[in-house]
Amino acid sequence: MSPIRVFLHPSGNPPTFIHHMKHLLLIVLLAATPTVAVVGQTASRIGVDDLVKDMTSTDTKVKVYNFWATWCGPCIKEMPLFEKLSAGRPDVAVTLVSLDLDLDPDPAKVYKFIERKKIKSRVLMLDERDPNAYIEKIDKRWSGALPATVIINTATGKRLFVQQELKDGDLEKLIADVL
Repeated sequence: MSPIRVFLHPSGNPPTFIHHMKHLLLIVLLAATPTVAVVGQTASRIGVDDLVKDMTSTDTKVKVYNFWATWCGPCIKEMPLFEKLSAGRPDVAVTLVSLDLDLDPDPAKVYKFIERKKIKSRVLMLDERDPNAYIEKIDKRWSGALPATVIINTATGKRLFVQQELKDGDLEKLIADVL
């Protein structure tokens, strides 16, 4: 017959009823603690050269890139149009490109904006400080004014550029023009 083993507490004393109850209480409290999971959109930093590659990749037939900033009133006003397009047209890849980092390198403002507005579309933050270095790479017709939108049919190479606030129905017309 083998001897009975008594497991000792790190103090060297055998565990007591109270010791077991403390462990049980800890387990119950941990199990009852709500787990907070952040579900939602995030934003990735991207350089202009990688953004241009993304714009020219042929993984989706139609791509829409909207250039915006948290401080731009017309950008914020038209944002629901892009969210509606993204939710309703899975055949169209919508990307919202924040230009906030050229004025403030801290992305916290963009993250808070995405959370507050419950943005579901893909969001990228252009990680460039000099607008003169990236504007022409995105579109030679762009003056740098916001909002700006580029719509690309990657199958045909047809591309439209709009440098103004879009209204309801404009995006569908522009997409039809590139198809």
